[in-house]
Amino acid sequence: MNLVSKKMNHHYAMEILKWNYEPPYDFYNNEVNDASISELLEENYMAITDLKGSLTGFYCSGESAQVPAGREAGAYNETAVDVGIGMNPKLTGKGGGKAFFSFILTELQSAFPHYITRLTVAAFNDRAIKLYANMGFKKEKEFYSGLNHFITMVKR
Repeated sequence: MNLVSKKMNHHYAMEILKWNYEPPYDFYNNEVNDASISELLEENYMAITDLKGSLTGFYCSGESAQVPAGREAGAYNETAVDVGIGMNPKLTGKGGGKAFFSFILTELQSAFPHYITRLTVAAFNDRAIKLYANMGFKKEKEFYSGLNHFITMVKR
């Protein structure tokens, strides 16, 4: 899978916001509204495309990759580069996650070579947790946001 990272734009943001994941991953579905569009257009969101320009997914870093309730729970006290990802639902569950996430990690690690990498994942998302563990991430902290259970994982 040959991928390219591009600055997020309105076209990509609209496409991402219209993605529909099947249950139980519908937890990650979004609504198209001004606030959601504005968030995706922040500088720390990048679109990931294939070489033909088709949107494969996106990633964000920094506070945008954190769940606010995790800050209150102390899940982000250690200095790290936080990353959040989203893959086009048409591509999930087909074995491309490792290449997709490896591409993102390579970008982040070249930009922040001396930092640990941290991500936050919904605790029910066994498929993602398995991928992250296979790529060297270890579970670190757990917290809740309302009824939703989250796990932070780090790679040192």
